[in-house]
Amino acid sequence: MSLPTELLSVEEMYLADRLAIDGGVAGSMLMETAGEGIAIQIQRKWPPGRALVLCGPGNNGGDGYVVARRLQEAGWQIDLASIADPELLKGDAALMRDQWNGPILSLARAEVADIDLVVDAVFGAGFSRYLESDLASFFARIKRELIPVVAVDMPSGVNGDTGAADAGAIPAAMTVSFFRAKPGHFLYPGRAYCGELKIIDIGIDADYLEEIDPETHLNDPELWRDDLPSLGPEIQKYSRGHAAVVGGGIASTGAARLAARASLRAGAGATTVVSPPSALQTYAAALEAVMVIALSEGQAFEDWLRDKRIGTVLVGPGNGVTERTRKFTSIALESPANVILDADGLTVFRDDPDTLFSLIAEKEHGEVVITPHEAEFERIFSLAGSKLERARTAASLSGAVVLLKGADTVIATPDGKAVINYNASPYLATAGSGDVLAGLITGFFSGGMSAFSAASAAAWIHGEAGSMIGPGLIAEDIETVVPSILRKLLDSHKKA
Repeated sequence: MSLPTELLSVEEMYLADRLAIDGGVAGSMLMETAGEGIAIQIQRKWPPGRALVLCGPGNNGGDGYVVARRLQEAGWQIDLASIADPELLKGDAALMRDQWNGPILSLARAEVADIDLVVDAVFGAGFSRYLESDLASFFARIKRELIPVVAVDMPSGVNGDTGAADAGAIPAAMTVSFFRAKPGHFLYPGRAYCGELKIIDIGIDADYLEEIDPETHLNDPELWRDDLPSLGPEIQKYSRGHAAVVGGGIASTGAARLAARASLRAGAGATTVVSPPSALQTYAAALEAVMVIALSEGQAFEDWLRDKRIGTVLVGPGNGVTERTRKFTSIALESPANVILDADGLTVFRDDPDTLFSLIAEKEHGEVVITPHEAEFERIFSLAGSKLERARTAASLSGAVVLLKGADTVIATPDGKAVINYNASPYLATAGSGDVLAGLITGFFSGGMSAFSAASAAAWIHGEAGSMIGPGLIAEDIETVVPSILRKLLDSHKKA
């Protein structure tokens, strides 16, 4: 996906517009360029036909008038309808209305019969209310007729910051937005309404991003590729880090095994599974490059972490919600090691999250990543808001980097930085996939990446692996394609 990585909130996009206008670009020129760009995108995808352009009461509607005029000039037959009194438009939107030389229909007079394309220029990214019943009913007619829709900036009814969607919102075949994408283009359910996303240049200088300083980005290799572990000629395994994966009992050894192998693939020089004594033989028989040690008591685990100078510890996959899991999690957090908490390593604190947060806050050395899915997240945090808002708040509350899993995985830091992962494959929805993700984070962490970079790289590579493998994927497959993905990333870095 060749999109800029910066994601702008609605307010940040308003600021970008103001900076461009203050810098000498007329607001009317921004609107004209936006409408012209949308018309160009439409002509590239659809042959001339009959289009219905729906215009709203603000600047989004102003864009619609430009689209209508430009398509008409290109040979399209245009019906234009306004959902509000067009005489109430102000500023640049009123100027664009006055340049339209055709009739302006009311919504009640608009028809969808014989329409080849609908341009949705009703509401933009700042929509945060609900769709009126007459507009929702009209959208329902368009959906029933299966008419393709092109959305201006955002599909009407979808919030640009949160991705929240009104029940009456209409899915677009294409969404055309300006300068930079918004979080709502990538957060579900909004992402499912956007169709093919196009971001066009309307004359806003990219240098303004320095002043805007956006804190949300798309998770893209350009953000962390430079931080991937690199190997010099004199490297040896322990200089690449020794990672520990705490394993569960004999009935649930698969999770730790998947994580441990992924850890090695991602860059750990050595990985040891810490097994309960009862499961040692199972782990030992199933693992080759991964080492195994049997530890059941907390003190023995603490001593071993210190004696072996373990730099990274993963606790949770297949561990069980047990006193051992809670004790080993606490010891890991009290050690100087970097720590990844997944699954049961989080769930053991569901009735006492403040203790978990205190352990993280008191940690003097090393960073912490927590990797909940939505149900695990709810057990610990119980926060409202969009996925992006909840991940940010959770990171601030916990003091950890939070990787909130899903089709739109969000990774957030305690100081407010966040990325949205966009390349997850639906084939990753299989048992053990999350354990591999936790192992990849462990390996990148062990190889020297920061918590945020390790989590971001792991999420992207995990998604890429899912797309490469495709149908029939099982969790064991994921680690096998990691080397080829890493090779491409490192080779592209050398060429850059």
